[in-house]
Amino acid sequence: MALTRPTLTRRRVRALAAVAVALAALTGAIVWFAGSEDRALEGACDGVLPVGEVRTVLGEDAALDVTNRTEGAFGDKAAKSGGKRANNLSVRCRIAAEGTGHIAVTIAGSPRPRAEYGYGELYAVVPASHTLPVPLGNGWSGLFATDTARLGDAEDGTATTAVLLDCARRGDSLLITVETALRGATTTLDDPAVRPDFVRTATATAEAANDHWGCGARLGAPVRTVGLPVNEDEYEPLLGAKGTCAAVPTASRSAVSTARETARDRAPRESCVLGTRDGSPLYRLEAYYGPYAEDARSQYTRDYDYENVTPAEKPAGRLGQSAYWAGATCPRGAESALYLIRAADADGETRRRPDLAYERAALAAFAAASATHHGCAAPSLPKG
Repeated sequence: MALTRPTLTRRRVRALAAVAVALAALTGAIVWFAGSEDRALEGACDGVLPVGEVRTVLGEDAALDVTNRTEGAFGDKAAKSGGKRANNLSVRCRIAAEGTGHIAVTIAGSPRPRAEYGYGELYAVVPASHTLPVPLGNGWSGLFATDTARLGDAEDGTATTAVLLDCARRGDSLLITVETALRGATTTLDDPAVRPDFVRTATATAEAANDHWGCGARLGAPVRTVGLPVNEDEYEPLLGAKGTCAAVPTASRSAVSTARETARDRAPRESCVLGTRDGSPLYRLEAYYGPYAEDARSQYTRDYDYENVTPAEKPAGRLGQSAYWAGATCPRGAESALYLIRAADADGETRRRPDLAYERAALAAFAAASATHHGCAAPSLPKG
């Protein structure tokens, strides 16, 4: 028996047509919403955020929520303050992926208006913790810091990358800070194959920002590897120090014999922790350049306004019972370099019985070595 084809009635034709129109409308809606998300991502942070790198970190197919805020101006468009360029540019964007984490980006111009000293947020901060941030190297002036916490069976972590661009115009700079937070993801910060992805988000943003705002800074090379920040137990004999603690003397009276350090490698912020034989911390040495020095001086103006003199008013001096600072003039810097030594021991013994002569000697050696590495003039040192 021959099979006959079913015939389509007019009612069936109209029904199929309606279904086709509905599918087309639905498909169009899906395409439109996906395109809207991509357009929001492409326009994030004034259009300088690298879409590919963001997708790599947060997931190629992840649904993203994008927020933006841009204020102020930079370079030739910046307002004038006291006869000096005041780069009050502040760009912020945040890209969140549900269940995975987020990327938060801040771009700030420097030097900032003097009126902002001691007020509002400090734009140049890398999260302070028990670890020491490591330099990016590869020709970049930048830092990489991490902070991890285990919650149940999931490991949460935050990686912060900072890139400082010294612009071609003397004194101008752009600081790009990228925070990457992972929430219960299978990717961990301990994976050396993954960490460069976080850094490349920051360096690619810096490259685009350099062009977008006409900074004209010298850029670094692609970052293939990046180390983990230095932990508390990674101390070594001070006499063998070759990085940020190099040339700092030991002290028998203060029992200073060990050090925690990183390489310098053009980092805009340097740290050296001096400790006892078992690594217990006694002193912390810090070097700040560009906007880091600017923000540190701002913070001391705010927090130490009861003092007669702070690092914002004098190139060198003493703070409290056990803290000294020194300063140096640097080429193309938005702010003169700032060097600090402070007591770091937990029980406060160094504060109760300070070895002031050693503090000045350690600060002098640390500041001189750091200033030479950055091409700065000889530091101004505290007298007593």
